Amino acid sequence: MTDDSRVKVGIIGSQFQGLCHVEAFRQVADVAQVVAIASPTPGHAQKLAKKYDIPRVFTDYKQMLAQDDIELVTITAPNYLHAQMTVDIANAGKHVLCEKPLCMTLEEADLMIDTCRQKGVLLLYAEELFFTPKYVKAKQMADEGAFGKVYQVKQCEKHFGPHADWFWDVQLSGGGALMDLGCHGIAFCYWFLDRPKIKSVYCHLATHVHTKKTKGEDDAICLIEFENGAVGVVENSWARRGGMEDRIEIYGEGGLTYADLHMGNALPTYSEYGYGYAVEKAPSTKGWTWPVFEEFWNYGFPQEMRHFCRCVRGKEEPISTGQDGRVVQQVLYAGYNSAGTGAKTLLPFKPQNVKKPIDLWLKK
Repeated sequence: MTDDSRVKVGIIGSQFQGLCHVEAFRQVADVAQVVAIASPTPGHAQKLAKKYDIPRVFTDYKQMLAQDDIELVTITAPNYLHAQMTVDIANAGKHVLCEKPLCMTLEEADLMIDTCRQKGVLLLYAEELFFTPKYVKAKQMADEGAFGKVYQVKQCEKHFGPHADWFWDVQLSGGGALMDLGCHGIAFCYWFLDRPKIKSVYCHLATHVHTKKTKGEDDAICLIEFENGAVGVVENSWARRGGMEDRIEIYGEGGLTYADLHMGNALPTYSEYGYGYAVEKAPSTKGWTWPVFEEFWNYGFPQEMRHFCRCVRGKEEPISTGQDGRVVQQVLYAGYNSAGTGAKTLLPFKPQNVKKPIDLWLKK
């Protein structure tokens, strides 16, 4: 590809996830170029733009949408803004790449999907676990019959809490650890099993540590029952000390596999003094730590962005779309409802008069 054929990208948001997107696109510079970044937070976008040599900075994303050369816009803003931003981007005739979770409600999901379809633009759902090398290898083996009939898929993501303050405010985020991290596990189980119909969801939520910081749950266990007989197990926490944990377990009648996203890519290290950076959300670098290498690549971010850019050019069909995000949204609703009622929630499930998923738990 020549420079002129690279997809021109604008990014909304300049905190941690915005950084992830910028770095991922930088690693696939043969197919993409970030030409603009927008953030209302004074100084944030300017700092990121200076570090990565991004030529244009905006405090209003709508001004960025007026730039004719931008083809793809990524959303890394708080959850409650996703739907309106998607509509605005689509109306500007640009493709949309929306971070997880897709939005706050099923009505918003339908609006986003319908608007992008009507405007003839892609609605891409940023789920990097579909591209994480270890997890992709596990699925390849499963598809080749390595484990026989797969009956359980487990995904676990735990740490001591998110980077940005808005995650703790359920009015902005829509929920706690399940909303933030569970969307990964839900999507992963659904994708790994080739998107079977979902039969029921059973979920337990609790706030063990951060009761003064949030109304949201900081610990979640979710069981997803699929119509093909398989079960998805999703474990999430904002209460886990010691940094990030991200792993999967796959069980079939003829075999199994485990994958730990960080431990297999880490250098066991002891330091009395500490050092610069170990791994995402590690609280300290003193004592024993497990610094990782090629972190973004091992997460799957560059592979994800390369794929999406090729989709924009019509060279590939999207692996992860707004429809996947909608399925995740429905399971999130069912999970919060299950935690509120103490019973399984059968799908399809569409709550009435609910502004955000966590309301189904908090109200009960």
